Amino acid sequence: MTKELEKLLSKERVLHLTLKKKWFDMILYGYKTEEYREIKPYWSKRFKDFLIEKPFDYILFKNGYSKMCPEIAVELKGIKFGNSKIKWSGIIEKCYVLKLGQIIYSKN
Repeated sequence: MTKELEKLLSKERVLHLTLKKKWFDMILYGYKTEEYREIKPYWSKRFKDFLIEKPFDYILFKNGYSKMCPEIAVELKGIKFGNSKIKWSGIIEKCYVLKLGQIIYSKN
């Protein structure tokens, strides 16, 4: 990660999420433009302020837990209530829909 990008991500609010390889790759290659999270107390608490103000500017997706794992930083355009798409989640259910913007960084 460049110093400029580190500076940007340190100033802005970044949501850190870990994904399975299938979903990570779909976002990386531009096929998947939304990410989903279940409507559960954990996510409701994390997203509460976003729905009122906008604390998250970017999402840093990781494919793994090590320091060397692949990662991408993506603009977060918005969070809303909606339905998941079967092609991207495997099922249709009510959930939080995280609308993704441009990829600003990737490390593979």
